[in-house]
Formats: sequence, C-alpha cells, structure tokens
Amino acid sequence: MAGTVFVVDDDPSVRRSLERLLRAAGHVVETFVSARQFLERGDLEAPGCLVLDVRMPGQSGLDLQQVLEAAGHRIPVIFITGHADMPLAQQAMRAGAVGLLAKPFDGQELLDVIKRALGTT
Repeated sequence: MAGTVFVVDDDPSVRRSLERLLRAAGHVVETFVSARQFLERGDLEAPGCLVLDVRMPGQSGLDLQQVLEAAGHRIPVIFITGHADMPLAQQAMRAGAVGLLAKPFDGQELLDVIKRALGTT
C-alpha cells in the first residue's frame, strides 16, 4: 500500500481500533492524540493520508486541515466525527477533504475511502 495512514483522534479507544483495522488491512499506521502532536512529528511531506477527528480539544480537525493547506501540504484528509451535520460536511469538503464519515462507521467504508485517498483504487 502506498503511504502511511496518519490517525489523529483524542479518543484512545478510537485510535486503537482504527490502528488494528488499518494494520489488518496492510496499511502502515501512525497515531496521534492531537493536531499539535501530529504537527510536531515534523515530516509533513511523507506520502499517505490523514484520518482526522473533527472535534478535539485545542486545535480541531478543521483547524489542522487549514494549517496544512496554508503551509502548502496537500495530504489527503478523511474526517471522522461523532457530530456530523450538513454545514460541517460542506465546510470539510469545500476545504478539500476526501471524505467525511460519521461515527460509528463501517470499517470497510473507511478502507474504501482510504484506498481512494492513497490512489490505490
């Protein structure tokens, strides 16, 4: 599979379950508890995609998407959220998100969006 799937979610159980699912599907995975922790990782040009919770303490997922965009980083973003609503979905997609999945979502649905994001479909 091409690239790393970076998972940013403040909920440890979500991070663990996504990591298990993605590794079982053959992906290289890195998880982060916050947008700040992801940004501190350093190598923001690494190939891959970002699975990003919308609502997190501190910087939201939408904030992180804007920071990356403003800095010229074009990593594909897939939002996951327990608080999906139409204005949020529209904002995320206008900003270039590849997908927006409402929790709880089907694991296969996420894997399909990740394949599309990584260009492996």
